[in-house]
Amino acid sequence: MDTPHHPVRFSVDYPNRPLDRLTTFFRIIVALPILAVLGAVSAGAWDWSSDNGAMSGGAGVAGVLFGAPLLMIVFRQKYPRWWFDWNLEWQRFSSRVGAYLALMDDRYPSTDDQQSVHLDYAYPDATRDLNRWLPMVKWILAIPHVIILVALNVAAVVAVVLAWFAILFTGRYPRGLFGFVEGVFRWNNRVIGYALTLVTDTYPPFRLAE
Repeated sequence: MDTPHHPVRFSVDYPNRPLDRLTTFFRIIVALPILAVLGAVSAGAWDWSSDNGAMSGGAGVAGVLFGAPLLMIVFRQKYPRWWFDWNLEWQRFSSRVGAYLALMDDRYPSTDDQQSVHLDYAYPDATRDLNRWLPMVKWILAIPHVIILVALNVAAVVAVVLAWFAILFTGRYPRGLFGFVEGVFRWNNRVIGYALTLVTDTYPPFRLAE
């Protein structure tokens, strides 16, 4: 029996090639400039939203436009397309930076090209695809996932440390570790899509796989 795919789709291409050991060794230092860019974009989303009256908290969490889309879905049954595009592109960018920090790709994260990190979800018809009242309680419904993800993210950090040693000695990212870290990213993105960017009412599955 096939398991249905969740609307939030995420994958990272496995680097079937030797990875750069030098940039792997200094990855945290090398990533500082792109982390600064990500931080500036995230902070800019908050400042922009507040300055233009979308209400304090319109941006929400780390650059995600949350409060304003929530109000639009509840009161207007509408999800403005440009807010959707912002959330999707911000989530893609942050995922590329995260995958780079997790050593899953040695190419420097692009601010626009997807590179080896693929994240996608369809633009929802708010009147047809989204329950207008559900966004008010999604963060409560997502609590079981958050509890599990705390443990999974800690385990993913351990897996990345092990992969760091493996890459330094062999130039390769062990496939088992890669698949696990990819699955944790996938799980995180599904919960974000459900509870924060509000692009789907499909409850995230409790699994790492597609």
